[in-house]
Amino acid sequence: MWKPWMVRALYNTLVPPPRPQNRVRSFFSTFALKNVTKSNFDSALEDLRPLIRDADFVAIDLEMTGVASAPWRESFEFDSSDIQYLKVKDSAEKFAVIQLGVCPFRWDSLQKFFIAHPHNFYIFPHQEKPGNDQSYEFLCQTTSLDFLSKYQFDFNKCLSEGVSYSSRLQETIALKHLSSMCMDESFDSLSGSRKVGDMQFSRMEDVLFAERMKIKIREWRDGLLHGSNSNYIFPRTSNNSDKRYETTFFKNRPAFVLNGFTSHQKKLIQLVTENHFKDLAFVRVHIDETLCPRHLVVYTDSKEDMGLLMKEVKDCILKEAKRKVKSAAGFRNVIDLLSSEKKLIVGHNCFLDFAHIYGKFIGQLPCSAEEYATSLRNYFPYIMDTKVLLNANDSFQSSMKKSSTSLSKAFASVCPGIASGVKGYSLGCVEVEVQVDEKRLLNWNSGTKHEAGYDAFMTGCIFAQACSRLGVEFNMNSSPLGLADEKKLQKYVNLLYLSWVSGDVIDLRTGTCNADRLASASLKTQYRQIDFQKIVVLWGLQNTLKPSDIRECISRAFGQNSVSSIYSIDKTAVFVQFSQTEAALEFLDLMEMLGKNNGPLSVLHPLSRLLEGGCSRAADYEVYRQVCISPLSKILFADQAEAVKIKSDGLKATLEHKPFVTEVEDNAFRAPSDDKHTTFAQSF
Repeated sequence: MWKPWMVRALYNTLVPPPRPQNRVRSFFSTFALKNVTKSNFDSALEDLRPLIRDADFVAIDLEMTGVASAPWRESFEFDSSDIQYLKVKDSAEKFAVIQLGVCPFRWDSLQKFFIAHPHNFYIFPHQEKPGNDQSYEFLCQTTSLDFLSKYQFDFNKCLSEGVSYSSRLQETIALKHLSSMCMDESFDSLSGSRKVGDMQFSRMEDVLFAERMKIKIREWRDGLLHGSNSNYIFPRTSNNSDKRYETTFFKNRPAFVLNGFTSHQKKLIQLVTENHFKDLAFVRVHIDETLCPRHLVVYTDSKEDMGLLMKEVKDCILKEAKRKVKSAAGFRNVIDLLSSEKKLIVGHNCFLDFAHIYGKFIGQLPCSAEEYATSLRNYFPYIMDTKVLLNANDSFQSSMKKSSTSLSKAFASVCPGIASGVKGYSLGCVEVEVQVDEKRLLNWNSGTKHEAGYDAFMTGCIFAQACSRLGVEFNMNSSPLGLADEKKLQKYVNLLYLSWVSGDVIDLRTGTCNADRLASASLKTQYRQIDFQKIVVLWGLQNTLKPSDIRECISRAFGQNSVSSIYSIDKTAVFVQFSQTEAALEFLDLMEMLGKNNGPLSVLHPLSRLLEGGCSRAADYEVYRQVCISPLSKILFADQAEAVKIKSDGLKATLEHKPFVTEVEDNAFRAPSDDKHTTFAQSF
């Protein structure tokens, strides 16, 4: 018999003593946010509708496959506002969004905290639109994929389970295509495809198959006519071939369904029906939305009845095709929901995010920032960039101790209690409770940085704290638009930073781009005023030339203080900023003269080192702008300039023709790629 002390000893050996619970840490949670794939998208969308409708604001964030399609496409200090937009446009058109976070925030006036609902959508453009066999190509940067992989991004889930989507423009084009196809005389409204016409029997087996089908179809037709038996069943044979024919009714007409035939055999049956039976129609139609299309041979009792059947089938085919086009919208339903509710949409440094949203779910990005701003406001009238808020407030700058305004660092500085997951860590801050399905917790922290849903949550938390510091009274807000109507936020609404490296802000209300007038005094001193007439672009230089070498050459020719700065574009191209506009113009003229002169002057001139290799070119800022307009993205700027057909007059480069702007119906179907980038191609 076991003694009691022996039982206690055995229990203490097998079961470790409970760890002491830290009462403060008991509020910390790591439960996952709501991940949405195509398997649960429909239900998640329906659950999301009331959350967005009741929200005070909605935070968003995106994860992409890359940012810059070439080194010179990155944002530079010497980029004007229109070029910054062109580079963002290029990025949004050539890279894919593979994850999108949506997090509605609602103020609970009784509990005095926000309730957040973070959603993490995996998205991927599968081929789900009828009549579209094009493939959607997008670029991938290895640095971006490595970064996502580092934070355990599930690429398999994205590719296999990602929610598909189509833009509004793609849907419009697809519907127009369907309408024009139905109007095409060569389109067979009964079969839902092109007429087989005078299809030739090239093989003996096709001839024999066609003869057998002619006999079987005639037997069925004669059984209807002579026996007046609309339920005529094909006679059984020893091999049970009658299973391939299923007698039924279609639109109140006797018919039989073709089962188990190949697509080629069905074309032969269609040809036999059209050529030998004027009162029979070959029909291809969806009988049930969940089933594949079915092929039938249908009996009609007159020409008028045949015409009526053709109209009925045509309407049925068009209705089904339109249903498929509408269902292909996929994730765009979320974007349409955000647009229709007109809530305040909050992002962090989100100009590129909205360019992706516009290009992927609305239509082709406009050619200029002004046009884009006007169009974007039609869909999203209230947008807030938390980076604008952070940079405008000296207290935020002080709390961040001049650290980076990257999302994660800003979250840790502005929301320390939420970031640490400790209740009471930061008194006086706005509390946020997270709800995921039936789970609700304060100071939630999923621990999954750079997951779009969690990043959207962090963005919303930063905005909530910023509102509190600005004196926003959450209890007083009763507008159906949420915080979009808050007076204390109006001067910040619809102001977005164009890039990470400049202080240029675009005002979506006017389409104008200017230096950030709301930035704190300490930040304003960091933004330089640039006169673009003083800037010259040099490319095709030798790899051995360093910026210091270029400065020395120019200084020897124009004086020690002639060059203000030199900025690298890539390994063979630079910006040269001259102190005076006259010096920049004189430099271009001199490069033109040296390029035409092969004598001793070009060899002995101080600029001779810039001429080595024979490929050097110089141009003003306008040429750089036109190079950036091109949809091409060669790796080196020199190759890009050549591809854009920049002509040379000596060593001075000018445009060979007027600036070109590509205008296509929908560039979201296909984005040009470069062979030095990794490209994913997926049917779309």
